[in-house]
Amino acid sequence: MYAIIETGGKQVKVEEGQEIYVEKVTADANETVTFDKVLFVGGDDVKVGSPYVEGATVTAKVEKHGRQKKVTVFKYKPKKNYHRKQGHRQPYTKLVIEKINQ
Repeated sequence: MYAIIETGGKQVKVEEGQEIYVEKVTADANETVTFDKVLFVGGDDVKVGSPYVEGATVTAKVEKHGRQKKVTVFKYKPKKNYHRKQGHRQPYTKLVIEKINQ
């Protein structure tokens, strides 16, 4: 069984026992998070939401928080003595999917 959930402005296909990385979730490590924005539930019987499947939830355990590798942003204009260097590290949350409830 699998489901498609919406989190952090993105859609993620999840299965039970799967580890996923999503945009940072406001929960501490080892807490349980419930996603109620389930767009699709697949398996033996398929449920498609419009836009969300009613009564369907996905529970996940927060494994850890972290930040991705640094992305360097460099702006440069030739012959104008203009250059700016900036770095960015996007925060993420690692989740383990525990249960998909229909």
